[in-house]
Amino acid sequence: MDEKKTLLKVEHLRKYFPVKSGMFKKDYIQAVEDVSFRIYQGETLGIVGESGCGKSTLGRAILRLHEPTSGRVVFDGVAIYDGEQKKQVPMLPYRKRMQIIFQDPSASLDPRMTVGEIVGEALTVHRPDLKGQAYRDRINELLETVGLNSEHANRFPHEFSGGQQQRIGIARALAVEPDFIVCDEPISALDVSIQSQVVNMLEDLQRDKGLTYLFIAHDISVVRHISNRIGVMYLGQMVELSESYELCSQPLHPYTQSLLSAVPLPDPEKTRAQQRVILEGDVPSPLHPPTGCRFHTRCPAATEKCSQCAPTWKEYRPGHFVACHRLEEGD
Repeated sequence: MDEKKTLLKVEHLRKYFPVKSGMFKKDYIQAVEDVSFRIYQGETLGIVGESGCGKSTLGRAILRLHEPTSGRVVFDGVAIYDGEQKKQVPMLPYRKRMQIIFQDPSASLDPRMTVGEIVGEALTVHRPDLKGQAYRDRINELLETVGLNSEHANRFPHEFSGGQQQRIGIARALAVEPDFIVCDEPISALDVSIQSQVVNMLEDLQRDKGLTYLFIAHDISVVRHISNRIGVMYLGQMVELSESYELCSQPLHPYTQSLLSAVPLPDPEKTRAQQRVILEGDVPSPLHPPTGCRFHTRCPAATEKCSQCAPTWKEYRPGHFVACHRLEEGD
C-alpha cells in the first residue's frame, strides 16, 4: 500500500485576538491554542466541538484569512506561514489551490453582484486568459456542476433559497480548481432536508475531482458520515484525533464521550439503554481560560493534577491522539 501524501501540516498553531480590558491594559482572546495535525491528500478531516471552541478561526487561520499569532502551516511542502520568519510567503498563488465555503451563504454572497459575477470573480484574477464566450462557458459549467443551470447566472443571490445560495458558494470555491477546501459549517444554516443534498454533492465532487476537505461542524453525526478522520476541539485546543470509526466507537477523551452520548439513536431501545454523559457548567471564557487542562472545570473524571498542568498531546493507539491526564496515568 502506498504511503499517504501529506497535503497540509499544521504545527503548534495559535491565534489570539487582542481586546481592551482597561484604559491602558490589553488582553487576548485565545481562540486557537497550540493545535497540530496533518491532512492527507484526498481525505476529509472533520473538526467538531461546541460553538465558540475555535473551529472556524482554525480554518481561517490555516488559509491566512486571519493571520496566525504563531506556529507553522505547511501546504504541499511549502511553509505558507512560519511564525519564526519575519517575511511570510505571498498567498495569492496559493489562493488558487486553497479555497473556503463559508457558513452563512446569504452573508457571503455580495447582494449587488449577479451569480455569474460572483462565480466568475476568481476567474478574472487567476484565469485572465478566459474571456468572452470561454469565460461564460466556464461559469455555466460550474453552475451545472453544483446542480444549477446557465439561466441562474443573471440572477441575484436574494432570488435563491438557502440551499441554492450554498451551491453558488460551492461553485465559487470550485472556480479556480482548488486542491484543498475548508468547509466552514457549510450546512449549519440549511434545512435538514437540504443538508443531505449538500453533503452528498461534496462527496461526489471529492470523488470526481480528488479534492481534500477540512470539514468543520458542531454536529458529530454529520462529521462522522463524511470524514475519514475526526478531530475534537474544546476551548481552542485539540483534545482528540483519530480515524472516524475508531473515534466514534472507542472515544478516549471524556469530552468526546459526552459529545457522542448526546447523538440520538434511531432505535428507541438503544436510546433508553444509552448512558448519557452530562456536562455541568458553561464553557469558560477564552479570554481567561482555566489553568492546566482546559476541560477540567466540566470533566466528570477531573483530578487535582488536571487543574495544575496541561496534559500532553500523545498517540495512545496507531493514529489515535489524545490529550488527557487520565490516560497518562494508565500508561
